[in-house]
Amino acid sequence: MRVLMVSWEYPPVVVGGLGRHVHQLAEALAGQGVDVTVLTRRPLGTDPASHPTTDTVVNGVRVIAVAEDPPEFDFGADMMAWTLAMGHGLVREGLRLLRGGSDPWEPEVVHAHDWLVAHPSIALADFFDVPLVATLHATEAGRHSGWVAGQVNRQVHSVEWWLANTADALITCSTSMRAEVSELFFPGDGATPITVIHNGIDLTAWEFAERPPAHGPAELLFAGRLEYEKGVQDLLAALPEIRRTHPGTTLTIAGEGTQLDWLTGLVDEHELAEAVTFAGRQDHDGLTTLMHRCAAIVLPSRYEPFGIVALEAAASGIPLVTSTAGGLGEAVDHGETGSTFPPADVAALTAAVARTLDDPEAAAVRARRARAVLTEDFTWPVVAERTAAVYALATRRDRRPLARPHIPQRPLPHRDPNNPIQDDSAG
Repeated sequence: MRVLMVSWEYPPVVVGGLGRHVHQLAEALAGQGVDVTVLTRRPLGTDPASHPTTDTVVNGVRVIAVAEDPPEFDFGADMMAWTLAMGHGLVREGLRLLRGGSDPWEPEVVHAHDWLVAHPSIALADFFDVPLVATLHATEAGRHSGWVAGQVNRQVHSVEWWLANTADALITCSTSMRAEVSELFFPGDGATPITVIHNGIDLTAWEFAERPPAHGPAELLFAGRLEYEKGVQDLLAALPEIRRTHPGTTLTIAGEGTQLDWLTGLVDEHELAEAVTFAGRQDHDGLTTLMHRCAAIVLPSRYEPFGIVALEAAASGIPLVTSTAGGLGEAVDHGETGSTFPPADVAALTAAVARTLDDPEAAAVRARRARAVLTEDFTWPVVAERTAAVYALATRRDRRPLARPHIPQRPLPHRDPNNPIQDDSAG
């Protein structure tokens, strides 16, 4: 089977978990005999002179990384214009390289990863007249608790709706995401079939380490993007009480994002300057070192389609303390593979951390169970097999004219009025 994957990030251009997901999936599919070509882009802010389009084969996967065109678009300031320009470049260069030369290559399936590549993916599936499979890794409404009132929010939501209703098959990374996608994009009949395929992990990349005996104050870890939906503000709110019952407890925050300044202000507000360290973005070795050193990782997400960092943490052996938001609630079994709490519940978060610190031996047992579960359900060969099955069943449906979607301007009852992100988003 010949599969054309379209993604706005692929190593060495990695923005977040999506890039790692596409990379591992593509190589796992290639390892199972699927003929995979990935169509992606060169780094932000470059041009064809400094970073021309490349066409290489890496670990069995053909990777076409398309140069940014020269016109001046800034992703942060001109997100939609930049996205459309990227899509135009992917289509133009993709067709030139796929169909050029003495051995043209045509896909049997186009696989789009998220809304940023909706335009080129739909165009290429139409051009080659093949089924379009789309993985929706998150939704704009989900990131903002159902609130899509800002202009860019509404634009992103409408592109997601278009991709979902144009695709011949959809993939989500959790059951909760499937429910979210169904509610947002298919309120009536005629929904695109949706298959749940959890994210995977390369266990060989994460060395498991037993917890050393607890001596002295504990160090907690958060790892992830510094965005409102990741819930770091709830962990900071809980930390004073955690430190009252467990004196000397500290928190290391590994990651970067748009809410760094706001979170730094909360550290001062809670008088935690001596207890909290912002470690910035960590490479693999740096993150592994932190996971092996810290007593527990706390992932307090308010919205989480899946939470791949939970898999990485479990593989490393660090005890898990996570919210039950979205896919985290499916990946972590309370009392068996970690300790969980309802999202945005600071008191429950505090109690879950306290349970973990009070009994490090029991926490270590849960950590070993978490690692064992990974070998059964979350390996990339399993993810690749399930994805290939979706490809095999996908059939190109008759295209019908689509009206513009109705985009409700409604805050859900649980919307937090203190959310500093209420309008435009970088996706």
